[in-house]
Amino acid sequence: IGVAMMLVAYALSAAGRVRVDAWPALAVNLIGAGLVLASLVFKFNLPAFIMETAWAVVALCGLIKLALKKRP
Repeated sequence: IGVAMMLVAYALSAAGRVRVDAWPALAVNLIGAGLVLASLVFKFNLPAFIMETAWAVVALCGLIKLALKKRP
């Protein structure tokens, strides 16, 4: 489910339907990466862990940037 979420967010961004720096795409990517990371508890894979952690950090940084930008 997590990978599917990230792929849908990417496809919508690539198709120009969602901005890659908008909160919906960032939130879906963060949740998707979190789900993949949670699945790694059952069968750990270091490369997947590194990739999904990086993906989650980038999405989280984007969301924080948006939140700070909206403050007066």
